[in-house]
Amino acid sequence: MTQDHILATRAAGVLELRFNRPEKKNAITNAMYGALADAIEAAGADAEARAILFTAAGDFFTAGNDIVDFAAIATGQAGDAPRHVGRFMEACIRAEKPLVAAVRGHAVGIGVTMLLHCDLVYIAEGAKLTTPFVDLGVVPENASSLTMPARMGHARAFAMLGLGEPLVGAGAVAAGLANAALPAAEVEPRARAAAQALAKKPAEALRLTKKLMRNPDVLSARMQEESALFAERLQSGEARAAFAAFLQRR
Repeated sequence: MTQDHILATRAAGVLELRFNRPEKKNAITNAMYGALADAIEAAGADAEARAILFTAAGDFFTAGNDIVDFAAIATGQAGDAPRHVGRFMEACIRAEKPLVAAVRGHAVGIGVTMLLHCDLVYIAEGAKLTTPFVDLGVVPENASSLTMPARMGHARAFAMLGLGEPLVGAGAVAAGLANAALPAAEVEPRARAAAQALAKKPAEALRLTKKLMRNPDVLSARMQEESALFAERLQSGEARAAFAAFLQRR
């Protein structure tokens, strides 16, 4: 059930959204994207939700988009159900309230690119961040072709997006993707404390500060450009071969 795979709780002014599909490494399905987008959009109009915290159950933050969903699209078996990943990405880009992430385990694909829209990120020392878009025959998404070079510089960003090189723990801090690398047991408490501290700040001053630091229109335009190319690439022979190989290994 989707409501079981995305757990939403609120306390001390913080809306906590927890990936809760550990048996599948928290891979994100279309329905999960819908639940996340709904929650973030609703939080925008909820005066009691002053900050949003992303957390996860199990050893993975998230393995990214469920590959089975990708393979279904690539082979024309996805059906006509609305796709919610774009809504989730747009919700992160447009969010006016602070986004905080507690990355206690590995993150892949959109599990990494979503962090570039978070205002604070705390990561476990052993957590690995990877963006294997090219290896899957597709292109970066979530405006990461813009945000990642801006945050890390072209050379390091291309090593992640082109070569697929990972960042681990302190490496993510050095690259500017995270605020602190901590022992795994300390990640969630530290992130939650930061989110609660933000929730106590003057809300409008915080909203305006975040708005001054980001241009959501530019990010949204790049995300849409990437998404169009991504959709084209999902139908390519390269992508079909990559997904088939991945599923065969599984």
